[in-house]
Amino acid sequence: MKKKVNRKYIIARLWKYICRYKGLAVAAIFLTITSNVLALIGPALSGEAINAVEPGRGAVDFGRVFFYCAVMAVIYALSALLSYILSRVMIRLSRNIVQRMRKDVFDKLMDLPVGYFDSHHTGDIISRISYDIDTVNASLSNDLLQICTSVITVVGSFIGMLLVSPRLLAVFAVTIPVTIVFTKLRTAKVRPLFRLRSGKLGELNGFSEEMVSGLKTIKAYRREDAMIKRYDAVNEDAAEAYYNADYYGSTVGPSVNFINNISLVLVSAGGAVLYLMSMLTLGDVSSFMLYSRKFSGPINEAANILSELQSAFAAAERVFALIDEPPESEDAPDAAVLSDVKGSVEFEHVKFGYGEDEIIHDLSFSVKPGSTVAIAGPTGAGKTTIINLLMRFYDIDSGNIYIDGHEIRGITRKSLRGAFTMVLQDTWLFGGTIEENIAYGSENVTREDVIRAAKAARIHDYIMSLPDGYDTVLSDDGVNVSKGQKQLLTIARAMLLNAPMVILDEATSNVDTRTELLIQEAMNRLTEGRTSFIIAHRLSTIQNADMILVISGGDIAECGTHEELLAKGGVYSEMYRSQFES
Repeated sequence: MKKKVNRKYIIARLWKYICRYKGLAVAAIFLTITSNVLALIGPALSGEAINAVEPGRGAVDFGRVFFYCAVMAVIYALSALLSYILSRVMIRLSRNIVQRMRKDVFDKLMDLPVGYFDSHHTGDIISRISYDIDTVNASLSNDLLQICTSVITVVGSFIGMLLVSPRLLAVFAVTIPVTIVFTKLRTAKVRPLFRLRSGKLGELNGFSEEMVSGLKTIKAYRREDAMIKRYDAVNEDAAEAYYNADYYGSTVGPSVNFINNISLVLVSAGGAVLYLMSMLTLGDVSSFMLYSRKFSGPINEAANILSELQSAFAAAERVFALIDEPPESEDAPDAAVLSDVKGSVEFEHVKFGYGEDEIIHDLSFSVKPGSTVAIAGPTGAGKTTIINLLMRFYDIDSGNIYIDGHEIRGITRKSLRGAFTMVLQDTWLFGGTIEENIAYGSENVTREDVIRAAKAARIHDYIMSLPDGYDTVLSDDGVNVSKGQKQLLTIARAMLLNAPMVILDEATSNVDTRTELLIQEAMNRLTEGRTSFIIAHRLSTIQNADMILVISGGDIAECGTHEELLAKGGVYSEMYRSQFES
């Protein structure tokens, strides 16, 4: 059953955003009322102009006729000008609201725990930050204004027709086919601006998807603030493109309305002349026709507006649901900053589960500083979960995890994650130069520092073979380099960070044997002298580990060195034979 949208709640939340820009909101209300009231005065003046031709007299008071016509022209021109200004105010107001809403959403993404992204599809998140907010924007800048205008116009026109002729109240059909040529010419100018807007939206979506897919890396390298600044710049470009397209597009409505109203001025003036020739009835008929024209338009558009509002409410609800997601829990008030890390790690009776499904049952082990610990086991055994708990991407249900004797829940997340460098199975490279990608997460590094890290990772020669070397721009998440080369670049990034502890999660998966040897050599350099955790399906990459933990069903099935585990003839030995003795 489809969930009903809580309109009052959505309106209240949107009103809070509108209240951030009270000056623009008050100006919009004033301009809406004033411009529409002025427009409603016109039909009455038209009738007065026609009635100024007195029947039964030879002379005609042209001064009075042209006075009313002149006043009508001034009022309609002023109304059109106010409508034009109102459109600009509404576009600016909606632009500010949507830009702020996008910032709130992205800031929230930086604050959300990793678990949120494990349970939500990236495409759905991108849809909320782009399409759903775009839908809200369209409703704010168009539907909201149209509703206010329609209410004022319908009520005013109804009162006008009632005062002019209650018997003719059922007459509403008036058409004016004057605006076709102007609309076509204006559309030709506006269309390229909307294409540019679409392009900027594509860039915004691409950047957002790039950031969301690399969220774990962003958090591991503590780059949330830097990514927020980069996003603000891309968001500003997209907002400006939206403003330009909507600004020039918005001139069509007021201009067409002005042209139509000028045509009514001419009809009223001509009607006075025709009245003298006994070819037209009283001026009240003219006034009634004008009021009926204004009355019928908003009613015909009501169904479309209501449909668009439903879509906008649903979109806003999705956006606010994301903004209202609980953030990553705060550090403890007395949390200490982890410093001078030696690298000892201890798991003590750790239990953890995703919801009610317990993954880790009772895990205990100790790691000495500078040791290399390999974690092996079948898919779904809980290997990556151990790393997630160590980095506090998730908090344990019970037990304790210590680093250098400090329980990690009593340490600030920033200092905890700063003690690690990670090389993940899913490599993440952003749209930038190779040098920028390697230097990601490191402060105040030079080109020489980047080159030394690249040489240590065995990727320097490949980089220098590129036409632009370290200035080569990686695009579309690095599609112009192979998977193995991507992995070596991320290893160079980890080497440059020079953290005291290292996590390698399936770093040699999905590469050929020759590339695996290069990656393995780079990994050996990376882990030298550091406490290292290596997750690998390929047992060839962990044979030299100081300790191998074989995880099965969330528990340690076996523990020891490569030789010791082979001698036991247990789970590890069986896994080894299945890979090397086929």
